[in-house]
Amino acid sequence: MHLSKSDILSMSKVERLNLINSLSGIKPANLVGTTDKTGRENLAIFSSVVHLGSNPALFGFILRPQGEVRRHTHENILTTGIYTINFVSTTFTQQAHYTSAKFDSTTSEFQKSNLTPEYFSDFGAPFVAESPIKMGLRFKEEIAIPSNGTSLIVGEVEHVLLPKGTMDDLGHIDLGAHHIAGISGLNTYYSLTKTARYPYVRNHFELDDLTE
Repeated sequence: MHLSKSDILSMSKVERLNLINSLSGIKPANLVGTTDKTGRENLAIFSSVVHLGSNPALFGFILRPQGEVRRHTHENILTTGIYTINFVSTTFTQQAHYTSAKFDSTTSEFQKSNLTPEYFSDFGAPFVAESPIKMGLRFKEEIAIPSNGTSLIVGEVEHVLLPKGTMDDLGHIDLGAHHIAGISGLNTYYSLTKTARYPYVRNHFELDDLTE
């Protein structure tokens, strides 16, 4: 099957949206937790979180164009300067997905989705209690993407919360052991299973050197 640019443009909006979103494969399912300046809590699901660097520890995620729809996550991050990124597990994908509804700013997605806000130390943004792995970040910069009006939100990690025994001696985390979920497209969820781990590849390696 071959789809040209003109074929893609001739698709219905929904068909094109589903196709193009699915072509990026299985992406992380994360909930971003924020509060506004009055302390009202907001929670929204994202599938675009990406690692940007380890020193300093930076992560980014994509915000869709503002348009006529207010992005409470965006407003809250710019106002408070902090937010959380919480991994979604397969045990609460339905609740996590429900946060994608367009509630008004006075409605807490935590309450609507029956998820539990929790706070750590003096960090003022809400974590998701049900999430096994979560991070607290401080906003660093917003990078505009003029081609489609989206933007990349960049944050630096200040807190990492995870169960004891989750991380091995080299810092690896087995996401499958904690039933972490991924997203394909906008609304299809997958479970993750570790299938292999290979050593860092050196120039003198042969293919067989990668055998576990």
